[in-house]
Amino acid sequence: MAFDETEGAVLADRLRRFSRLLSANLLEAELRAVVARERLHFEPDLLAPISWVLPIRTLAMELDTVLKAGYLRGADLWHVATALYVAPNPDQLEFVTLDDRQRTVAAALGFQT
Repeated sequence: MAFDETEGAVLADRLRRFSRLLSANLLEAELRAVVARERLHFEPDLLAPISWVLPIRTLAMELDTVLKAGYLRGADLWHVATALYVAPNPDQLEFVTLDDRQRTVAAALGFQT
């Protein structure tokens, strides 16, 4: 979405359907890193619609649950574990990602994808 790519436009349309957007605040670091790598200007407004999930405890239980459903690398694992923290019943939440492996694991846990 930050680079006006076709996938980004499709994703933006999909996100507009939701009344509330939640994310682990790790997303900000990931977005800022990509923008810096591409030597572009960071637009804070991109993140304005997002409510940050800031867990007040370790996510050890959620991390274990996700890894039992399938292997994910650190940042992808953290995002899915954070979603489990928010929605212990994953079928109550839609998990939006462009990453195929992350989508597969989220779906295996019961998230709508």
